[in-house]
Amino acid sequence: MRPATVSRLALAAASLLCALLAFHAPAAQAASFTKISGAGSTWSSNALDQWRRNVASNSGMTVNYAALGSSVGREQFKNGTADFAVSEIPYGLTEAGATDAPPKRGYAYMPIVAGGTAFMYNLKIGGKKVTNLRLSGEVVTKIFTGKITMWNHPEIRADNPGLNLPAARVIPVVRSDGSGTTAQLTTWMSKQHPALWNDYCGRAGRSTPCGMTSYFPVVPGSSHIAKSGSLGVSGFTKQGHAEGAITYVEYSYAITTGFPVAKMLNASGYYVEPTASSVAVALLKARINEDKNSPNYLTQILDNVYRSADRRTYTLSSYSYMIIPTKAEQPFTTAKGKTLGTFANYFLCDGQQQAEELGYSPLPRNLVQAGFTQVRKIPGAPAGSTDIAKCRNPTFSADGSNTLANNAPYPKACDKRGPTQCADGTAGAKEKTPVKPGATGGGSGGGTGGAST
Repeated sequence: MRPATVSRLALAAASLLCALLAFHAPAAQAASFTKISGAGSTWSSNALDQWRRNVASNSGMTVNYAALGSSVGREQFKNGTADFAVSEIPYGLTEAGATDAPPKRGYAYMPIVAGGTAFMYNLKIGGKKVTNLRLSGEVVTKIFTGKITMWNHPEIRADNPGLNLPAARVIPVVRSDGSGTTAQLTTWMSKQHPALWNDYCGRAGRSTPCGMTSYFPVVPGSSHIAKSGSLGVSGFTKQGHAEGAITYVEYSYAITTGFPVAKMLNASGYYVEPTASSVAVALLKARINEDKNSPNYLTQILDNVYRSADRRTYTLSSYSYMIIPTKAEQPFTTAKGKTLGTFANYFLCDGQQQAEELGYSPLPRNLVQAGFTQVRKIPGAPAGSTDIAKCRNPTFSADGSNTLANNAPYPKACDKRGPTQCADGTAGAKEKTPVKPGATGGGSGGGTGGAST
């Protein structure tokens, strides 16, 4: 991570810890917190780890978290070996003939952070790192289904008119474990490019229509590399010997490793990076289950996100959930509930300030308010309603609209699909990549805010 970013995070953390002391966890109560443990998503773990460090140093609160993948986290919560779980998908997924049945213990879902599933890659031209790669959804799908195997393929060249792409082999790096990130990618492919995805699943021995899966199927003999966890796939992709590799991870992993991500083509014909603001814009179109009597209350449907006509949209945007207990059933106690409820109130409010620095997008006001409702279901959680006015969240505005989305910058003219291409770097690799003469297009800025046109 860059020194400037570390410095900003340290300053933000200091401010947030002071807020935690004043608002959620008075120092006099620090000794009364009981240790809690959770497991699950690696997609969300960079945010969770920062929040855990904040409350530990400020209040002595111990929140353990094992980033073992969404599938393992849901299973551990179901079995009572984790006090909470974090996942990008709810219970009920059926794959390979088996259904991920809900737990018998009482539970509820609570969105914790938003973000973009990004395509981190390792590609060079003439020994220099490429930082401004652009990819359409069809090309991404063809890469991960083995239809495109070379970086100089005509369809990749069409996305990148400013680059002399090398005749290098594409190495798709996928998750070997049950993963919410895989579920996000495969849901999107099944909705946007079902023929390509079903054809691949058939070749991998899966029944079709394939739909969402948390375990990425690998065709025997293919060039796919499978690694466990977001650290596993990003760690492999960044290695010097892995030139030509591309993987799917939460945007924050590319930032912390100093690597670029592909700008994705959206429905308006612009290539967009998964920044906090482009994710916030995209998720304005998310459908949220608002039936408080539904077992899937607060879960999301993203079809309209994928198709959003706003040119600022990053198409593969979503929320991550914490699965919380709603009954005091051994080994979960009301003492643990006090810790979990206090921790949740913290990250729903002040913790969201760090979301952008960590590579995520903060929750909007409506989901923070709904989150407070869910926290009150945790046995032993702090009583009373939390004052939304005390949440210093960058998405909030006086009129209830999403400030971050309203002020999101528009993409540059050179980010529009066509003969031009921006040279700007992305994610953790901001250095520019020179483009061919005549491919710059002259567009230097896209403006900010206002309604999409």
